Amino acid sequence: MKLAEEFQGQRGIAVQTILNRTGSLSATENNFIPAADDATLLDAYSQTVSGVVEAARDSVVNIRVQHAASNGSNGQGSGSGFIITPDGYIVTNSHVVHGATDIQVSLADGRIYSAELTGDDPDSDLAVIRINAPDLQHIQFGNSSQLRPGQIAVAIGSPLGFQQTVTAGVISALGRTMRAQTGRTMENIVQTDAALNPGNSGGPLLNSRGEVIGVNTAIIPSAQGICFAIASNSAELVAAWLIKERRIRRAWLGVHGQTAPLHPRIARYLSLKNSQGVLVLDVEANSPGAEAGLREGDLIVGLKNKPVTSIDDLQRLLVGSEIGVKSVVEIVRRTYRLELEIVPRETPSPTKE
Repeated sequence: MKLAEEFQGQRGIAVQTILNRTGSLSATENNFIPAADDATLLDAYSQTVSGVVEAARDSVVNIRVQHAASNGSNGQGSGSGFIITPDGYIVTNSHVVHGATDIQVSLADGRIYSAELTGDDPDSDLAVIRINAPDLQHIQFGNSSQLRPGQIAVAIGSPLGFQQTVTAGVISALGRTMRAQTGRTMENIVQTDAALNPGNSGGPLLNSRGEVIGVNTAIIPSAQGICFAIASNSAELVAAWLIKERRIRRAWLGVHGQTAPLHPRIARYLSLKNSQGVLVLDVEANSPGAEAGLREGDLIVGLKNKPVTSIDDLQRLLVGSEIGVKSVVEIVRRTYRLELEIVPRETPSPTKE
């Protein structure tokens, strides 16, 4: 009985304290405390994301394309892009506009313009298109070499046709590699958990200053929060060459191959550190490889005194500056180690059927 009385007394003190602070248990006009305005309630993260969107959204565009299908009908597709110059150059993904017969660009303010393809590089999954329009707001490239995992990343684009959609997250990882649709390796890929969906392709990934740090390019459909963007330093370089020459120059040997293991006994016998190389499956006629004496079955283990352990290594060494430059390709033929002189040529343009 005494315990119950003490409890009631303590409860009464607590209730009286609340009444003293609020004046009443019910909210009335006399004691209602108005909420702060939205700007005051925005935390630092929200302010950063909102500031990025304000700075960049007028430079982000929606791209709609028409493709001629093999049965004579027209196929449709869409993606995103961003304006990089006041005179209308727009960066997007190659897979958004490659082979398009008609390209339409919708600006953030609702204006729609026809676009022309300036340059397309499927090996890097990048392309540049251009529109003729006044009063264009353009966006700057940031330095992707300064990125750090964990920093804010904001994506703007048109996923599934919903224009000017904003998602935010962080840089999840750096230095990823992935395959372009041509099979060539793309390096220095940025991984982010900023949500991307079909239609985001070609749109910008932005840092907290509203600078482009990546070109959104791919997702893993079976995963959540694993999305990829082409690093801005790579994109800026490719875009500059596409604007200047409408194409990217790469060196070419004229061989088809695949990564293959090197037998440990042969590696020891020939004093090679390689555990694998590039097995030559075919050599094109009149190609640099054929002129150098490469044969089917050779295993390429070095080029320019640098080890070649995979197709990716070989592609990495065949940059545009190697076109016309005499080099030494190191091969294993049966149980012999040979060095052949080779002069790479520019990759031939694909033949249109």
